[in-house]
Amino acid sequence: MNDSPHPPRAHQHFETLAIHAGQPADAQTGAVVTPIYQVSTYKQDGVGGLRGGYEYSRSANPTRTALEENLAALEGGRRGLAFASGLAAEDCLLRTVLTPGDHVVIPDDAYGGTFRLFAKVAERWGVLWSVADTSDVQAVRAAVRPETKLIWVETPSNPMLGITDIAALAGVARQAGVRLVVDNTFASPYLQQPLALGADVVVHSMTKYMGGHSDVVGGALVTSDAALGEELAYHQNAMGAVAGPFDAWLVMRGIKTLAVRMDRHCENAGRIAEMLQGHPKVTRVHYPGLSSHPGHEVAAKQMRHFGGMVSFQVAGGEEAAVAVCDRARLFTLGESLGGVESLIEHPGRMTHASAAGSALEVPADLVRISVGIEAADDLVEDLRQALA
Repeated sequence: MNDSPHPPRAHQHFETLAIHAGQPADAQTGAVVTPIYQVSTYKQDGVGGLRGGYEYSRSANPTRTALEENLAALEGGRRGLAFASGLAAEDCLLRTVLTPGDHVVIPDDAYGGTFRLFAKVAERWGVLWSVADTSDVQAVRAAVRPETKLIWVETPSNPMLGITDIAALAGVARQAGVRLVVDNTFASPYLQQPLALGADVVVHSMTKYMGGHSDVVGGALVTSDAALGEELAYHQNAMGAVAGPFDAWLVMRGIKTLAVRMDRHCENAGRIAEMLQGHPKVTRVHYPGLSSHPGHEVAAKQMRHFGGMVSFQVAGGEEAAVAVCDRARLFTLGESLGGVESLIEHPGRMTHASAAGSALEVPADLVRISVGIEAADDLVEDLRQALA
């Protein structure tokens, strides 16, 4: 499929790789966009004679292959794998590298679905887990046990926008002989590349910034470890939660504009964070681009920019926070994030309800916004009227 005498090279800039890596013009027609191979099975040239290695689309599909090669290039990894959702990717990773009795250090601020996967699914399978503040290197080091196999990190974290020093934790992981996993969903590979900082595996919900248009669900794993990549690919096929060809195509379409979209997301989020910081009804703003954020210096060191996610706490508690969500008009009340349109939600009652009563429970007065690429003035005005 799509062979090219001039494949993209690793030294090319991100914006170039996003458009070209894994996606040369179609060899048969010259189509500049990778076709959607909406097919389940493939004709074999004799028993075991596979064309391009394709036999059945759970095992491999040309559209998914293009996306997976693109993902590896964008994260600077050797193997990329695309899944039906971010949680499907996480589940594959856990079942590939863990066995009953193994232990994982997870962050005290993480996506509610990730927490649910550990607390309600993996724990029943015999996987142990404990919580640490991953912004505190010593706290993570103290949480590692002899049976620990993974340190799991989100940075920026969901929903409190905490920042973890990836390189520092990579050192802790190496010293302990464990793997470091970084959920890079909030940053995207355009803003941050954890593998270059020492992480072993990068996780993405491609539903978010990678897709970017709120029209596809998908997940990804990327690693620089060739042997681990083979193990993950084996389990991906054995478990079967793969990205379909149309979903893979939609994500590739989104990735082509990832860089320009992220620039606008970041610019708009910075404007909004500054407004919120000075608003009398806002008690605290969580955005790593603010110099007051405790992780600002680390974020500036390891990120290209500070991202499009902002969370803030409001005076008046939970009911006041819910009221802000209800009064917003341009910000759409909804879960998820990373689309071109701006979203607003109450994490405690929505995306992080599964963490209620746990060490990952979020503040009741917290509002989380995914800042889109609309005009910043309009977004600022909408939040002002919602806070009035």
